[in-house]
Amino acid sequence: MKEEQAAAAAAESSLHQASQLLSSLISYSYSTRCFPGKWQLIRNKLEQLLSVLTAAATSNFFSRNWEAYQLLKSISSALNDVDLLLHRCGDESYDGGKLRMRSDLDAAVSRLELHCKKLSEMYSSGNLMQSQAIILSKPSASASREDMRFYVKDLFSRLKIGDVSMRIQALSALHEILCENEKYVHIVTIEVADVMALLVSFLELSHADLQEGAAMALSAITEFDSYKGALVAAGVIAPLIQVLEKGTELGRERAAQMLRRLTEKSDNGWSVSAHGGITVLLRICSDVNCSKELIVSACQILRNLSSVEEMRRFMVEEGVIPILLNLTRSKEEACQVQAIDLIDAMASADDGIRQNVVRDGIIVSLLHLLDPNSPFSSKAREVALRATNSLCFSSANSLNVLMNSCFIEKLLFFLKHGEISVQELALETVSHLCEISDEYRKAMGNAGFMTELVRLLEAKSSQVREKSAETIYCLICVPRNRRRLIQDEHFVSQIMRLLDLVEEKPTTKKHLLSILKSVAESNSGRKKIMASGCVHCIERLAEADELVAKKVMKKLSSNRFRSILNGIWTY
Repeated sequence: MKEEQAAAAAAESSLHQASQLLSSLISYSYSTRCFPGKWQLIRNKLEQLLSVLTAAATSNFFSRNWEAYQLLKSISSALNDVDLLLHRCGDESYDGGKLRMRSDLDAAVSRLELHCKKLSEMYSSGNLMQSQAIILSKPSASASREDMRFYVKDLFSRLKIGDVSMRIQALSALHEILCENEKYVHIVTIEVADVMALLVSFLELSHADLQEGAAMALSAITEFDSYKGALVAAGVIAPLIQVLEKGTELGRERAAQMLRRLTEKSDNGWSVSAHGGITVLLRICSDVNCSKELIVSACQILRNLSSVEEMRRFMVEEGVIPILLNLTRSKEEACQVQAIDLIDAMASADDGIRQNVVRDGIIVSLLHLLDPNSPFSSKAREVALRATNSLCFSSANSLNVLMNSCFIEKLLFFLKHGEISVQELALETVSHLCEISDEYRKAMGNAGFMTELVRLLEAKSSQVREKSAETIYCLICVPRNRRRLIQDEHFVSQIMRLLDLVEEKPTTKKHLLSILKSVAESNSGRKKIMASGCVHCIERLAEADELVAKKVMKKLSSNRFRSILNGIWTY
């Protein structure tokens, strides 16, 4: 109640001051001898304004209508400018020359005319009050298209001429129907003129509830790809960036969510960049007072923009690398994850960026996320593993840092205990390391990877089985690891049994046969194969003209226990 009384008092005071100034300007305008025709036009507009203001004063129009009150402030500003013009004409100083004065007077006429028109429309509309309006019920799910369109038009009317309370309710109702039914989205964006333009204009208002409500309704539209173009055409990006920079916390978060969806199409990224969006986003990422949700969305928008080389280069020039590296050390996991994901995306397209982030210490942040004793989520582990693969494996120095930081032990832990998604990425990383050098293959053999890899040969995922078989074959290229495989009581027989699974992918069987071919190079290996009781699996594949199976059988046929096969398995 006190707030309403204060607002009413402020409106009444502003109205009184504007009316007094209007009367004074009308009176003094008769005394100027310069540009009498121009001043006659100005005087006519001043008299029109005074007439409407006088009528509106009797109905508390400005105290109960927030937009009208904002218009009154604009009118007062215009009247002050006219007062200055009147003084300049009165002393005939013509500051800037007669041509400049004529131009200023024309601008004043246009400005006053615009205010007259807007104030007249607003007042003549009746400024619907909640108590006077007929409240329409939302159409049922089975309502006709015409009923739906009529309901949207009614909401549009409330948004256009209602008071603040009515507008907030209309925005809420609009958001509700936009979320419920795509038909309403089509009606709002395509069928009913000016709704989109009005919603976009609300983003530029200083009233927080109206700004947030408009952002909420527009955000619902961005959920549908086919209508994003209509939003961009309505000029939504520039106001969104303004909200992102200066809005309330909730308004900024909603603006960021919308920009994230809109920039999924790279063409829209240029508009964001042109309106200073990249600079605003980087400020958000470096501001410790911003909410986690806002920073995450800002990183996601930057990631969308980073696919364009020119924008990526501008980000680097604006200091994105140190900002993101600082975020990787944030206390908020979500901020760490998004920062690493953005760095990874940028570095994958620019080796210079990759070298910079590795040099400046991103490995420390990655290893922290991969610490088995830390409480990070599987999502964080996945992002860290993916980034480690792409950022660190092409440099001997970064690999040395990893190996000296128990990286192999961390990988083994996630192979054993990680959730499926983390386990699969750990396996990819192990496979990648195996391909680099014998040194890493030896280290993984010594750490006990063979046991886990053989266990994963029986995983539910065919991709995991295939990658495990491929990695085992790579590991046993080192003789020491091959001996470990042969000496284990179960490894060889387990591999033999897996050959008998008809559903195995051809590539997986090929890797398994390659493992057995390597095993069959030694006497002890051939004995293990023979003792498995599954030689018939290899025989069947050899009969089907599988080349590697034939090679394995040839190795076995030279064994004194299978000399009878000599000469049969030739190629």
